[in-house]
Amino acid sequence: MEFLSDIASLINSTLRISTPLVFAAMAGIFAERSGVIDFSLEGKMLMAAFVAAVGSYFFGNPWVGLLMAIVACVSLSMLHGFASVTHKGDQVVSCVAINILIIGLTTALAAAWFGQAGLTPTLTNEQRFLEITLPFADALQNVPVIGFIYSDIISGHYIFVYLAYLSVPIVYWVVFKTSFGLRVRAVGENPSAVDTAGINVFTTRYKALAINGVLIAFAGAHLSTAVNANFFREMSAGRGYLALAAMIFGKWHPKTALIACLLFGFTDAMQIRLQGVELPMVGTIPVQLIQAIPYVLTVVLLAGFVGKAIAPSAIGQPYIKER
Repeated sequence: MEFLSDIASLINSTLRISTPLVFAAMAGIFAERSGVIDFSLEGKMLMAAFVAAVGSYFFGNPWVGLLMAIVACVSLSMLHGFASVTHKGDQVVSCVAINILIIGLTTALAAAWFGQAGLTPTLTNEQRFLEITLPFADALQNVPVIGFIYSDIISGHYIFVYLAYLSVPIVYWVVFKTSFGLRVRAVGENPSAVDTAGINVFTTRYKALAINGVLIAFAGAHLSTAVNANFFREMSAGRGYLALAAMIFGKWHPKTALIACLLFGFTDAMQIRLQGVELPMVGTIPVQLIQAIPYVLTVVLLAGFVGKAIAPSAIGQPYIKER
């Protein structure tokens, strides 16, 4: 039973750690499939975490905080679109500017509003999202196999965990099975042909960026109003970049990006458990080395597979409409 408990704990940790990565990867798919580079996922996730925590604290309702986070992230996506789509600026520079801006802005606002550099007050249970026990989870607890899977693994997560994994088939359906998804993919591959067919390239890219902002807001809110009960400085901790790597490794496809996110989440969950473990002939592995495992894995995967991942043809290229 102790072995099964450890397995359930590891799986649960993997699912929770992967949740913001899944949201961010799905957000990145919409932006980059439309031809807009977006590694400002990190900054937008950080902004969402801050705004969600602040909104939940002041209004006493985590749903209000989530709504405010969505507004903030969609606004940042529109800012990115204004700079890189409308004014045809360098998309990479726009992303860097957003990331740098948000790191400084969240720290400064936390200090100004709460007198703490980069920290918001701790949220009460009424101000945050709590774990959800699914129906019949307690009754099925002792049922072999089914009880273990349903009660110990599926039940007991935050709402964002369920929404994250539900978003994957939805994103797949929208991107690959709808006319809107076809337009998004088309403007990322050949915007000139799409424009000739009478589809507005700029409008389509802005719509994709708006969806991008909504999805990344869920990632940030998960960090500050569910897993944690407050916001702290740079709490996104590179998750936006990991999600970008997962998206590239997954070749801009929801299903394979999900697998990469779970892989990163699993390594992160494992590194937490490996800290302080002594190995024969080696001794205790330095904590810093163990904490670097997810990022080393990112480099290895990208070095080994990024050459095989073909990005949308028009990504990063501003579209200039012919007169």
